[in-house]
Amino acid sequence: MFAVMAAPVNNPEHGFCRDCLALQRAETRRCERCGSPRLARHAELYRLHVAHIDCDAFYAAIEKRDNPALKDKPLIVGGGRRGVVSTACYIARIQGVRSAMPMFKALEACPEAVVIPPNMEKYARVGREVRAMMQALTPLVEPLSIDEAFLDLAGTERLHGLPPAIVLARFAQAVEKEIGITVSAGLSYCKFLAKIASDMRKPRGFSVIGEAEAPGFLAGQPVTLIWGVGKAFAAALERDGIRTIGQVQRMERGDLMRRYGVMGDRLHRLSRGQDDRRVDPDQDSKSVSAETTFDIDIAALDDLVPVLRGLSEKVSARLKKAGIAGRTVVLKLKTQDFKLRTRNRQLGDPTRLADRIFSTGVELLRKEADGTKFRLLGIGVSDLSDDGKADPPDLVDVHSRKRALAEGAIDALRDKFGGKAVVETGYTFGRRREAPPPEPLDD
Repeated sequence: MFAVMAAPVNNPEHGFCRDCLALQRAETRRCERCGSPRLARHAELYRLHVAHIDCDAFYAAIEKRDNPALKDKPLIVGGGRRGVVSTACYIARIQGVRSAMPMFKALEACPEAVVIPPNMEKYARVGREVRAMMQALTPLVEPLSIDEAFLDLAGTERLHGLPPAIVLARFAQAVEKEIGITVSAGLSYCKFLAKIASDMRKPRGFSVIGEAEAPGFLAGQPVTLIWGVGKAFAAALERDGIRTIGQVQRMERGDLMRRYGVMGDRLHRLSRGQDDRRVDPDQDSKSVSAETTFDIDIAALDDLVPVLRGLSEKVSARLKKAGIAGRTVVLKLKTQDFKLRTRNRQLGDPTRLADRIFSTGVELLRKEADGTKFRLLGIGVSDLSDDGKADPPDLVDVHSRKRALAEGAIDALRDKFGGKAVVETGYTFGRRREAPPPEPLDD
């Protein structure tokens, strides 16, 4: 436990040292106790309580922790001739390596990099350790992924005897000391800005965005900083001459909604720093999916369909295990030149059946199989809910009930004898497949 200098922590003029946690007077530039320049100081520092924590280069940090010989070397976690970068350490990032970059491009940018295949079991174990430390701070932890989460630290001052800002800094120290990796933290009054803050000074960052400064801070930022503005929507805004959040701030809510619908309302609110979403520890997954990258680009529909079947069965198994169902089926394709295509279709009722996921995916895939060569295929479902109302009898498709019963029987056999006990041969556009669907190369 670290001692904290006796001082009124409700005084915004008193910052604190992120290394020894001692409180600091307003005029100091280095810690009065340990000499560190890593001081936290902000006018709203002791009033803010919504935090976003993000582990720094998570996979790479774990590999460097476990192999000190890699400490000063550029490291890429990923690999495979057709693979992509899962993550890269900051040394490799300086040379232009980025997550999701094709491996051949990453090695062109940083030919001296050490490449390690991902070890997801190890990363998940470390992620659980970090999560447990978060939950020791507050029950209000909303995970976003294996290595990041929102925390609401309101009301924890009585428990910890310290304001949320110092609790957050102490947590970052504890992760570094006990687990051997580093995190970056963002502190604000809402989730939108807390997440932005955590990205501002990586690695080992600690950034604060207060309510008073939010509109001015956001005004100069690109509109792509707003949650939900992806490449396609950003291109639409660009065509309308909108490039910065400041431009959005000057527009009326009604005008934005007439132009962009529900997203127009989101633009209006977030551009002004208005985000009333609560940190929800019971936040459900937004989708369930599976995908695979091919060793050789595939164009033929008959070659893609068996793979789609195997992926649909994976998604179905995960839905059934979790007791959930999805109403929207999403097809994902990546072309040989790395352009991404996503297509979706909303069903009348939620489903968890491989048969419905697969048949809907095939309809979407058929429209895309125009001779284009694909390097990646994926299928998933979104709009998730519990499976209580999933897959009611179909009065139009009279055979759907029989297929659902058959799928249930197959699931029971697989549960008893193993996942490969039964292999469905199925049909491909009226022609029986002579061979079982191939296993996806990766997931």
